[in-house]
Amino acid sequence: MRDYLTLDDIDLKGKTILCRLDLNSPMDPKGVILDDSRFKSHLMTLRELEDSKIVIMSHQSRPGKSDFTTMEPHSKLLSKLMRRTIDYIDDIFGSHAIDSISKMGKGDIILLENTRFHSEESLERTSKEHAMTHMVRCLAHVCDVFMNDAFSVSHRSHLSVTGFTEVLPSIAGRVMEKEIDSLTRGLSCSDRPCIYVLGGAKVDDSIKVTKNVLERGCADRVLVTGVVANVFLAASGMKIGSTNMSFIEKQGYLPQIEIAHDLLGRFKENIALPVDVALNNNDERMEEKVIRLNSDLPIHDIGIETMVRFSKEISSSRTVIMNGPAGVFEKEAFALGTYELIKAGTKSGFSVIGGGHIAAAAEQLGISNKFSHVSTGGGACIDFLAGEKLPGIEALKDAARRYRKK
Repeated sequence: MRDYLTLDDIDLKGKTILCRLDLNSPMDPKGVILDDSRFKSHLMTLRELEDSKIVIMSHQSRPGKSDFTTMEPHSKLLSKLMRRTIDYIDDIFGSHAIDSISKMGKGDIILLENTRFHSEESLERTSKEHAMTHMVRCLAHVCDVFMNDAFSVSHRSHLSVTGFTEVLPSIAGRVMEKEIDSLTRGLSCSDRPCIYVLGGAKVDDSIKVTKNVLERGCADRVLVTGVVANVFLAASGMKIGSTNMSFIEKQGYLPQIEIAHDLLGRFKENIALPVDVALNNNDERMEEKVIRLNSDLPIHDIGIETMVRFSKEISSSRTVIMNGPAGVFEKEAFALGTYELIKAGTKSGFSVIGGGHIAAAAEQLGISNKFSHVSTGGGACIDFLAGEKLPGIEALKDAARRYRKK
């Protein structure tokens, strides 16, 4: 039995469901939504609730950003994808919102205004503190069940993520359920060998994950690429050049070299470093063995030999979890490493791709559907794999314990 509730655990027919989704998407200056992937991820959940009254809460961007706007474009796009009308309500918990919810009939769906228009939404508070707010009190009065299907914001203890779990029966939507199940499987040590492939530029995140999965014995091997690999190479004593060291310093990652050095000392056989890299020489690819590296050119990809070695390990694994690109894949000359490792990932027994850039690269290749799971949440995914407790998930677990005691 799961330690949280899902759509299967409560009779939702005819009930008013307050659904926290993540529809936050890139928009152009004219307010046109450029990527509908998050919308599509929630369709399965929404379609299962056709006999309920659905009240959607979501956000777009944050204060100070140019795309911090209303949810009206989101209601139109969601209506198109659902092939039915989703009414946009330009209110969050005022009289207009409450009146609109009260008048809903079975099967109706409404989308409330951007939750971040309310100043208390983004305050990091406990669930109990959030539960005392007017927003929770007003909406809980006209809703029967709270559903969190927004895994990607569940690493934040925000009002709309955790507040309602204190006062309403609370469940996980299908996106949340699949995220928890898939990432838990990646940490379960069940299907071996289990390979983690960690790259990109967010070094501290990847090192947190490396430390967690190796100390817990979840991973047989961690293959490092991108800037993460540069830090590990520097930690191993390799000279990566002043340009690459300067980038690490500017990003504030110099302290991570010491942590990487400690991990290499304890888990040398479990951490695989690139044996060759691709340097950017005036936007042309120049490959060089790591042991002969004596250049100030920026490292923008792993080399061919590393690709072959890493791809072989990945494709022969039973479980692979991939997060972060292997290089600057936005530039054609340096996309090869990222693309080849992603292709290898599709051959693993059970494969998970983290959100963000590597998910975008898999989408560009047209092979996202060949992975067992593509995560919707970059930061939340990393925190989960790093062994941290996500406030949104912990709130659902607490709510489940209270519900089951009744």
